Amino acid sequence: MKIICFARNYLAHAKELGNVVPEAPLLFIKPDTSILLKKQPFFIPDFSNDIHHEIEFIVKINKVGKHIDAKFAHKYYDEVSVGIDFTARDIQQELSSQGMPWECAKSFDGATVLGKWVSKSKFSDIDSLQIELFKNGEVVQSENTALMIRKVDELIAYASRYFTLKIGDILFTGTPAGVSQVVENDQLIGFLEGEELFNIRVK
Repeated sequence: MKIICFARNYLAHAKELGNVVPEAPLLFIKPDTSILLKKQPFFIPDFSNDIHHEIEFIVKINKVGKHIDAKFAHKYYDEVSVGIDFTARDIQQELSSQGMPWECAKSFDGATVLGKWVSKSKFSDIDSLQIELFKNGEVVQSENTALMIRKVDELIAYASRYFTLKIGDILFTGTPAGVSQVVENDQLIGFLEGEELFNIRVK
């Protein structure tokens, strides 16, 4: 199982970090060892002083596919959720400044939070869903998937040009604006259309 993540897919988030929006989707891969175990807290790693939360709309692939046409991509997932792509921002900025890959900043153990999976049949339009992250009771990230630069089906089609998508693969579709540092004892709660799908504590 692999985790395919897309970056800079909301204009406001790209702007808040001073990044340009690339002409083609920007993706990277996270290993399954990065998944935070259920009911476990997130432990801030000792190699970073600036871990940021990034809530994202996520989908789970339900059948094998390669070179998937965007108009058929909706057939390749039937469960959706929200998750967190924890990012060691200081490490990422250091690596980026040297033109090096981001994996050490994004793919460390515990860096991937998966919310409870729900059927996409609950929603009339996957491309218009509200995702929200509460930190210590306050909304810090809130956006609608309608504002994604590239929609879910387009992302699936793009990824499948390069990688065979397999059952259980997960796509992170990008984070909206509002990312910020987490500190010890923060509580992070993720919502999709008002339904709580994850609740974790930072240690």
